[in-house]
Amino acid sequence: MGILTVTHQARRADFTYLRDALGLTAGNLSQHLTVLEDAGLITVEKGYEGKRARTWVQLTRDGKQALRDEIATLKSLIGTIDGA
Repeated sequence: MGILTVTHQARRADFTYLRDALGLTAGNLSQHLTVLEDAGLITVEKGYEGKRARTWVQLTRDGKQALRDEIATLKSLIGTIDGA
């Protein structure tokens, strides 16, 4: 959920930015991105900025919907706890 949230806020997030923002190792983030990409929730674009290799992540339409659904579920759970 953290990857989806940060990427949604940034609209297009750089791998290094995501790694640092979420406090993940490069290997761990890479594994998570593969799972999310295979699920169709993100797209991963690799390219160059000058001579530096870069990787950008962007949410797909399904990824945006998955994030909205997760937030709705969390709000519902919070409402249940607050009402108890």
